[in-house]
Amino acid sequence: MKKFFWIVGLFAWMQTLRAADSVYVQNPQIPILIDRTDNVLFRIRIPDATKGDVLNRLTIRFGNEDKLSEVKAVRLFYAGTEAPTKGRSHFAPVTYVSSHNIRNTRSANPSYSVRQDEVTTVANTLTLKTRQPMVKGINYFWVSVEMDRNTSLLSKLTPMVTEAVINDKPAVIAGEQAAVRRMGIGVRHAGDDGSAAYRIPGLVTTNEGTLLGVYDVRYNNSADLQEHVDVGLSRSTDKGQTWEPMRMAMSFGETDGLPSGQNGVGDPSILVDERTNTVWVVAAWTHGMGNARAWTNSMPGMTPDETAQLMMVKSTDDGRTWSEPINITSQVKDPSWCFLLQGPGRGITMRDGTLVFPIQFIDSVRVPHAGIMYSKDRGKTWHIHQPARTNTTESQVVEVEPGVLMLNMRDNRGGSRAVSITRDLGKSWTEHSSNRGALPESICMASLISVKAKDNVTGKDLLLFSNPNTTKGRHHITIKASLDGGVTWLPAHQVLLDEEEGWGYSCLSMIDRETVGIFYESSVAHMTFQAVKIKDLIR
Repeated sequence: MKKFFWIVGLFAWMQTLRAADSVYVQNPQIPILIDRTDNVLFRIRIPDATKGDVLNRLTIRFGNEDKLSEVKAVRLFYAGTEAPTKGRSHFAPVTYVSSHNIRNTRSANPSYSVRQDEVTTVANTLTLKTRQPMVKGINYFWVSVEMDRNTSLLSKLTPMVTEAVINDKPAVIAGEQAAVRRMGIGVRHAGDDGSAAYRIPGLVTTNEGTLLGVYDVRYNNSADLQEHVDVGLSRSTDKGQTWEPMRMAMSFGETDGLPSGQNGVGDPSILVDERTNTVWVVAAWTHGMGNARAWTNSMPGMTPDETAQLMMVKSTDDGRTWSEPINITSQVKDPSWCFLLQGPGRGITMRDGTLVFPIQFIDSVRVPHAGIMYSKDRGKTWHIHQPARTNTTESQVVEVEPGVLMLNMRDNRGGSRAVSITRDLGKSWTEHSSNRGALPESICMASLISVKAKDNVTGKDLLLFSNPNTTKGRHHITIKASLDGGVTWLPAHQVLLDEEEGWGYSCLSMIDRETVGIFYESSVAHMTFQAVKIKDLIR
């Protein structure tokens, strides 16, 4: 009997030893922001420590091709323990660097973790040390990385935790560490220029090679119109490495004596007229509505007191300055519709010079429809014909053949994108073969651009697409490429940028023949910009 109890006790002790000596490591596939002091490189969970145990050191190895001269510092933090009511599979008790807390969007929140060590001369292999006594049970650590401000957007890091030592003995390392970490820029963070939130990205590249990014400036909170919202614009002349101070493209202030919170304008879409380099922005202006959501409070009619107004501004100096707003509501809105607005993101110039924006409207019985509006006179007049599909909203349009437009739509049915084709500028529509099947979605905005063979390094016509690559939630922001006009989107032609939860909207634009840019709502900043080589997509 004594032998039995001794064996049981030994088994229990061995199980405890194994658990205590296990270090679970997460290397999340999220952007590393060049403008941040701290970026999460690894999250670490030690599940069953004994009180007083010490994680003596961690050894990290970087890839042979990682440009370590761009790494300014690597830091180790201790983040305490887990709440008793929480599960045991988390890798962090809190968000260490917030994308929403205006005080901690660029560096570690000092109240959530305690710095243990810092290495500022980074070699391919480095060691982080700590003497922090652990508490009984679950303990959390994390590793941050700070990049030099001149780090290239095209740089990557491929780090791995190769050794962990607890109580001077090697521990077992578990977890996924296969991520290739890409650089990014937080173009807009919560709190920048006094605004609580930034949402709804649009992005274009002008004929001069300038990147223009538009977005909602949501001053009070992250809520949709009606609220205090203006259309902001950020401009880059060096392929997205740096961005000029924010400009205001559209704002209605206290029009007609109503407060700015009842004069919001937002959900912008941006277009470059490739014939003239005139840049157009279209947005919805909501007047009144008592700070309720415009989606349900914009009514039939034509006047600002009844219904949202479709407003445009233009720039003839490469996005530096913007015209006064132009109201085109009377040109394109059916008085019976409750709400007409653009499809946020971007529009296009067709090969024959026609300008096309995606649009959406809510009809008289409050069913939404996606479609297009177009101009054949350089933006003086605009026209809308028939919608592409019922119960669809935010969409993006591309020209897949001369005169043939593809509309890729957010579909309220959920599960996958709706895709339709028109050959007559929206007078009639047919379903594309990829409709409701080829592209998963979680009912969210997405981006689609067409890149002609002569304009990219592959020498082939491409369609590029980005969205949360999931049917639930808004995570796994992924860029995909199609080489057959959108019929198939092969896994080999995809790059995952951000696996964690965010608001999920994105917009693509070619930076040059070799590189595509993406401006999106990531898990790490409200407006994030990243650059991806086409050769990383087409392998």
